[in-house]
This record gives sequence, structure tokens and C-alpha cells, in this order.
Amino acid sequence: MRRVGVFVLLLGTLAHGSLAASKSLPRGVGPEFSAFYESKATFKCIGNPSIALKSSQINDNSCDCPDGSDEPGTAACAHLDPLSPEQPLLGSPTGTTNTTRALPGFWCANDGHIGSYTPFMYVDDGVCDYELCCDGSDESAHAGGVVCENRCGSIGKEWRRLEEDRRQSVERSVKRRRALVKEARELRRKVEVKITSLKGELESLEAKKEELEKKFEEVQRSERGKVVKGEGRGGKLGVLVGLAKLRVSELRDTLDKVLDQRDDLQDRVEQLEGILTKFREEYNPNFNDEGVKAAVKSWEDYAASATGDKKSELADADIMEVLKEDGESSGINWAEFEEGASDADVVYQLEAYLPGFVRDYIHTKINVLRVWLIENGVLADNPGSDGESRLVIAAREALETAKNDISSKTTALEEQKGDLQKDYGPDDIFRAFKGKCVSTDVGEYEYELCWIDKTIQKSKKGHGNTNMGNFVKIDRELADEEDRADGKGLGKGQRIVLRYDNGQGCWNGPSRRTDVWLACAETDEVWRVSESEKCVYKIEVGTPAACEAVQEPGVRFKDEL
Repeated sequence: MRRVGVFVLLLGTLAHGSLAASKSLPRGVGPEFSAFYESKATFKCIGNPSIALKSSQINDNSCDCPDGSDEPGTAACAHLDPLSPEQPLLGSPTGTTNTTRALPGFWCANDGHIGSYTPFMYVDDGVCDYELCCDGSDESAHAGGVVCENRCGSIGKEWRRLEEDRRQSVERSVKRRRALVKEARELRRKVEVKITSLKGELESLEAKKEELEKKFEEVQRSERGKVVKGEGRGGKLGVLVGLAKLRVSELRDTLDKVLDQRDDLQDRVEQLEGILTKFREEYNPNFNDEGVKAAVKSWEDYAASATGDKKSELADADIMEVLKEDGESSGINWAEFEEGASDADVVYQLEAYLPGFVRDYIHTKINVLRVWLIENGVLADNPGSDGESRLVIAAREALETAKNDISSKTTALEEQKGDLQKDYGPDDIFRAFKGKCVSTDVGEYEYELCWIDKTIQKSKKGHGNTNMGNFVKIDRELADEEDRADGKGLGKGQRIVLRYDNGQGCWNGPSRRTDVWLACAETDEVWRVSESEKCVYKIEVGTPAACEAVQEPGVRFKDEL
């Protein structure tokens, strides 16, 4: 079948009377040009009305008008056809066939189907161009010409069926899109509700934090004057007890190390004594060596004196007794000294002889006085957190928990605000696609598109996955493709394009990137994957997200050029 272009006009507003009247018009004249051909006497060229021709010159197979309007039903002026390829034409204003043409083409009424204009170059060419002129009126105008039957009934019926299928498909697609938009709005509403909730929680946490800060300061201040049990705490006596306990512990550790060192040295001495004993027993006394004899004599004197010192050795049992940990059954019971070891012991002992209300009063006044002395630098505060009371520690932990909660909620709030400001396309529709992917098999690879996330190339031979790009933005670009028979194509017009960039680097090449072109379809489906240049991919995807409102059939134009 030829690759041709056709300019189709749906004349839905024309009355049946007009169509009937058009039968008396010259061959090939479209209804909207009928007024120029009503005169039976003369004909004036449409684009050049100063040129008048006889009515007999219309369709006489001679191109007499510069705009070709005198030959609406022949191919005589085909060289001026705007639907035909441009050719050189000497004598024309432009030097080519690119001259203003009054008529768009040969009019085929196509009764039972849709009227259309056919390029003049196909008129009376001996071929029945049913895809352009289903009624066959473009042929059989002269003796011996090809006669083409009228197939508009069956062709029109099939076309209407396909158009109805297409219309219903578009309606389903748009309906699906409306559902996606509704879902996206609900998701956006949830984000807005989450933001409002987080703001409320943060306000509550801020108030709680201020309250906990005040409480912590109050607890810290009230507990500052109290004696807290602990190592090295509770006044001079408490410090002394702590230091003594630490010192005894250090001496015990040192003694333990000395005992280990002694055992090691004793083993070495026993080894050396064994060597010398063997030397004394096995040497030859008849060998006249004064040095050897002197060494043997010295060893005998050492052995005699060492035997007498055995009784002065310290028993190991005594040493192990010293090394035992202090407690109630051995050593020093430090707990008895640690309890109540403070500068206020005398006062507390005095309180024991006083009535309860007097004791409480004195105890409160002493604490207040101690706090005042600490705050004014007279007394030293309890140093270090290990000497704090449980009340202070609990207050600090509660405050830290509140601060951590505020930090966590603040981070979550910023994430939700960023998500709310993010571009999710028209009607926020791609918000409904978050976390979803669609894929297709192409040769030895599987290509996967994860909406608003990334594109992936998966090897079927187990060579791992390749990141083809991470989502960057939503864009629009003009598509200029012929409609495909299966309807799975981009067609012509503005299309949504998802840009994916900064993918995995190619070998000796740039980082991979992908442009995902979207067209209207009932379901999400990857149609085609191509590599336009090295490491630059194009993925064509059908999705309801790219559908617009249903368009009524109207003027359609397909240019073969």
C-alpha cells in the first residue's frame, strides 16, 4: 500500500440537500468550494479572479489557472498539489511546485464513510486507492479507464467499528485517569493531614520541652543541696572514705601483680639451680681447670646458705587472704563507712532527738542554706553526673527524650513539606504511581520503569542490573510520529516526558540517562525501548496518566512527507 497523505474533512454540518446538489458540480469539487463553480457561463480562477475561463475549460486536462483551480477532477495540475512532493518548476514564481494551490486535492464524497481529499497525483492513475477514496471516484473518468467499485459501505462500517472501539477505549482510559487523579488527591490530602498533625505534635512537644526544662532546673536546684551516696561524695569524710577505698584497691592490685612476678622469677631460679646442680655432679674433678673448680665451690656455698632461708618465706595462704575482696566477711566493710558519710552527719544525728515537725523544718532550712552556699560559690557542688540523684537523672532523661522527639518530628515534617511541593505532573497524578513499576522484555534484557524513581536494565543471563537513570523532573516535548495501526504510538502533539538522569556510567562513556515518553492507553504498558545514542535511552509507555478529555472526531490530517 502506498504511503500517502490525506486531508479528511468531516462535514457533519452539511445538509442532505447540499450533498445532493454537489452531484451537479464538476468532478472533484469539494462542498466548501461549490460557490466558485455554480456559474455555467464562465469560471474565474479562485486565486486569480482576473483570469476568466469558459466553463468548458474546467477539467479539460489542461492547467490554465496558476492556482490549478480549473482542474479539480484531473491530474493536470498535480505538480501544484500541496500534498505532493515539491519539485522544480521553471516559470513558476518560486521556481518550484511550491506554489499556492487553491484546492487541497481531489474531493471524494465517500458516501457511507467520510469525505476526503486525495492528492491529484493519484487521480486516474489506474490504481483504486480505497484507503483514500473508497467510492472509487478518483478513477474511470475517461474511456478505457479503470473502474473501481464503491466500497465505502464495508470500509465505512469497519472504520466506524474501529472508531467506536477507539472511542470506548479512550473513554475507559479517561475514566481510569479520573480514578488516578482522585487517588492522587486523596494521597495529597493525607500528606496535608500529616503535616497538620506533625505541626500540632511539634507544638505540644515544644511546650512539653519547656515544661521539662523548668522541671529539670527545679529538680537540679532542689537536689543540689542534698548529700548523694556514691564513691567520693558526701563531704570530706565521704571523700576520704572514697580515696581510702580506691587506695586499698590499687595496693591489692599491685600485690597481685608482684605475686605473679615472684612466681615467674622463682621458676627461673629453679631452672638455673637445676642446671648448676647437674654441672657440679657431672664435671671431671681431675680436669685441672681453676675456673671450673671455683664455680663449683661458689655453687656449693650458695646451695648451703639458700637451704637455711626457707623458714623465712611468706606463706601463699597469707597473701591470698590479703587479696580477697573487701566485704562483710573479709577485709574492710566499706558500706558501713559510706552510709551517712557527710559533713552534715552531726546535724542529722541531732535531728534524730527532735520531734518530727522540728526535724523536717531544720532539714529543709539546711538544704536551702546549702543550695544558697553552692549557688554563691561558698561550697563546691556535687561534681560529675555519677553522683546525681535518681530524680535528677530521670528529669534529664525525660528532657533528652523530648528533644529527640522534636528532632525526629521536625525531620518528618520537612520531608512531608518537600513531598507536597514536589512536581507530580498535571493534577498531581503521578503521586498515585509512587512505589509502582512496569517492565517489558526486549531481547536479552528486561527493562523496568519505576515511576518517579529510576529506570533499570536487567540482564536475563544473570549479569546483574544496570541503573539507566534516576528521576529528575517532569517535562513536555513535541512528538511527531505517524499513528500506528495497533494504536501503541506517540502520534503527534505535546507529550509528557519523564527525565531520568545520572544513571550508572557506561564503559568509556557518560552516565546513562533515559527519557520516558508517555501516551494515552487504558493500562500501564512499556511499548518500546530504544537507544538513540550511546547510553541515552528512550522508553515509550502507554498509561492512563497521559490521557486527556475525549476528543470528538473532526478534521484529521496525515502528511506523507
